Amino acid sequence: MLHVFVCEDDTAQRKSVVEMIQNTILIEELDMQLILDTSNPYKLLEAVKEDTNTGIYFLDIDLKCDINGMQLARQIRMYDPRCFIIFVTAHSELSYMTFQYRVEAMDFVLKDNPGEAKIKIRECLLGALERYTLQTNKTHKTYTIEIGERRINVDYNDILFFETSGNIHKVILHAKDRQIEFSGTIKELEKTLGDSFVRCHRSFLANRKNIREADTKNRVLHFVNGETCMISTRMIKEL
Repeated sequence: MLHVFVCEDDTAQRKSVVEMIQNTILIEELDMQLILDTSNPYKLLEAVKEDTNTGIYFLDIDLKCDINGMQLARQIRMYDPRCFIIFVTAHSELSYMTFQYRVEAMDFVLKDNPGEAKIKIRECLLGALERYTLQTNKTHKTYTIEIGERRINVDYNDILFFETSGNIHKVILHAKDRQIEFSGTIKELEKTLGDSFVRCHRSFLANRKNIREADTKNRVLHFVNGETCMISTRMIKEL
């Protein structure tokens, strides 16, 4: 999942950009989440340091602070090298500065035309998601879930286990940072996911790489993030 951040010192402008972003995510059913909008670049940097997901950053250039948006973008790249940076500004003439600061901006969105800004923000979000998906598929094996028109890609390394849902013909994917319910069965998943996953119970399929401990006495698997699932007596030997 891509995380979205906004840094803009003008409150009204920031609310407008946030609204455009949230509406696009909702309408297009994008696999991303707005994490933070702020006027404080240092607050944004603290959030970036703690966040492990790739980010999309909408930054004003003139932040009325001791650092500008270009300098902020350069620091963001140190913590999130695969990120997507979009400048939302009234100063299109400053675009040349992206080369000076070497921030590799994805695009510029001009504040003075709300209609065009809305279209541009949508294009940036869709473009970032497409590029992120291509990059991820090249570097990591991913599991793709289709829910209606929505496509969600989850890195195999982030999957803990799959669980049979209480809803008929549904399973729940437990990842390190979220849970996703979708149509399917544990039996079907067992056939398609390969040896990286082990059937530890008739209702659970576990990712071997993310098992921290197998408590065979109490028949419980412990995963790297603290979550647990059951082990059946019949499956203990194979596990």
